[in-house]
Amino acid sequence: MILIALFMLVFIAFAAGFLYFWGINPGEITVFFTNEQSFTLPVVITLFCAVLVGLLIGTGVHMLSAFINSFGSWRSGRKMKKAEEIGTIYRNGVGRLLAGDLKKARTLLKKALDRDPKRVDSYLALASVELQEGNQAAGIELLQEARKLDPHGSEILFKLAATYKEAGRREEAIQVYKELLANDTGNRKAMRALRDLQIELGNIEEAQNLQKQIVKSASSGPKSDAEKHQLRQLRYEMARRDLEQGDYDQAVDACKDLIKQDASFTPARVTLGDAYRKMGRDNDAVKVYQDGYKALKKSIFLSRLEDLYIGAEDPAALLSYYRSQMEADSSDLLLKLYLSRLCLRLEMVDEAFQHLTDLESTGIDFPQLHLLLAEAHRRRQKVDQAVVEYQRALSIDSQLSLGFVCEACGAKHEEWLSSCAECKAWDSLILPERKQIQDAKLVEGPKAIPHGQREA
Repeated sequence: MILIALFMLVFIAFAAGFLYFWGINPGEITVFFTNEQSFTLPVVITLFCAVLVGLLIGTGVHMLSAFINSFGSWRSGRKMKKAEEIGTIYRNGVGRLLAGDLKKARTLLKKALDRDPKRVDSYLALASVELQEGNQAAGIELLQEARKLDPHGSEILFKLAATYKEAGRREEAIQVYKELLANDTGNRKAMRALRDLQIELGNIEEAQNLQKQIVKSASSGPKSDAEKHQLRQLRYEMARRDLEQGDYDQAVDACKDLIKQDASFTPARVTLGDAYRKMGRDNDAVKVYQDGYKALKKSIFLSRLEDLYIGAEDPAALLSYYRSQMEADSSDLLLKLYLSRLCLRLEMVDEAFQHLTDLESTGIDFPQLHLLLAEAHRRRQKVDQAVVEYQRALSIDSQLSLGFVCEACGAKHEEWLSSCAECKAWDSLILPERKQIQDAKLVEGPKAIPHGQREA
């Protein structure tokens, strides 16, 4: 009833307005459609017709807009529902992947891709399934499909580059990392990965340039110090190559600079001495090795001194150096060990035996010491005692080599290397019992344990 009453009021108002305007606007308007066709209407009727037409058009537009919005909402709802369904399938597939059920994971993820071929995360997850099953070619193909959908996606590029590397396709991995860096020049993760690849391929100069960028972009702190140390290692590797290629002056300059930056960096000191030897500057090499041993107490410097002096057929100078150093520091057991070995090589058996028994009395016990003791006994014609020591030593060689061991991974090496061949750790090769020798103390007064009487 209220609506009817309202309608009647509107109608009465409209009729009253119509009659009012007709009364004060008695004229007519002629509208021409063509030169011959036209029609004439009163002004008021023309005005009200125009208003009605405008209302009809507005109402039509409003209804059309409402229809379009309603249709769009319907479509959007369908898309959201479909996306939720696909998302559920994808999450179930990832759950199966994490649980190790690769067969079920593949089925679900393929279903998710069939329903939405443009879903990047489905490609990535399905690629993980293939890679876990060892299907590298299929995994790479899926990652490339994901890359087409998102050419600059860092997750895709990282995973693709890592997969190329695992597949042995290092050059392709390098290109992917370079593309990633072209899109994100400050990405240190990509720079580190690319640096490591360049090192594996022997491209040390490229690796060094990348490391400079990493150091430049790193903030101060322990991580920055580690990156600077890595840069020094790469600079050293370049110096070592210069030495191998005969560019001695450049190798010397680089090693001196590295020592100035880090006096504890053993490879730089060793290589500096080696460079001087190749240049015929043996006196400079001797000083480098002696300074290196004085500063770091590492056996490689004593080994280098022995090679130099014995190669020059001047063992007396080496013996004099050892004795003078022992007088300056009689507690240096590492030097005492090398002195005893030198005495054996020079057939100074009694002095060698004395030094070896000094070492044994400290409680030190390792195969190389038994080897040296066995040789001393043999040369003193103490065959039975020599046999016992040989059995303890387990193995010997003609050079009475003490060998080296990696502090990081424990790998054994016959020769000293600047980095471990097994774990690649730098400056990690030491005498196997170096710490034991350094921590031991000489026994004052009479020898507590006569040689040869210690229990096995």
